[in-house]
Amino acid sequence: MVQAEVRVQGPVEYGVFISQHKNFQPGERVLTQASQQMERTTVVPAKLGTKFGMRYTLTGKTVDGEPLTLLYLTPGVIGADGQRHDKFVVTQKLVPDAPQDVMAFEFSENHEVVPGEWHFLLFQGDRKLAEQRFDVR
Repeated sequence: MVQAEVRVQGPVEYGVFISQHKNFQPGERVLTQASQQMERTTVVPAKLGTKFGMRYTLTGKTVDGEPLTLLYLTPGVIGADGQRHDKFVVTQKLVPDAPQDVMAFEFSENHEVVPGEWHFLLFQGDRKLAEQRFDVR
């Protein structure tokens, strides 16, 4: 039996998520709605509380389908443990009834705020579904 292929339907939104919250503190996160507004841009402010990424609609999702791989290539985040991280990899199960999916990164700790190019890639298996580059400055 051949599984349906997951595909991106329509345009991929990208940019910085707009938040009314100001003066973020390290470790602080603000819960938001999936429909949170985005400012379409590839230039991202290098400051605590900034959330940026992509929002997209996927078709062909099934509960037992191959999960998504969200690959975040960074300019070299130095973790709290002192280790350098040039990438973060997140595996995400498919949610068939989710109308939209989001791949985002939020600067919630000071050590995460690293200027330079951030490259987001979305895969299912070895198939690239979407990608976006951001210039954090």
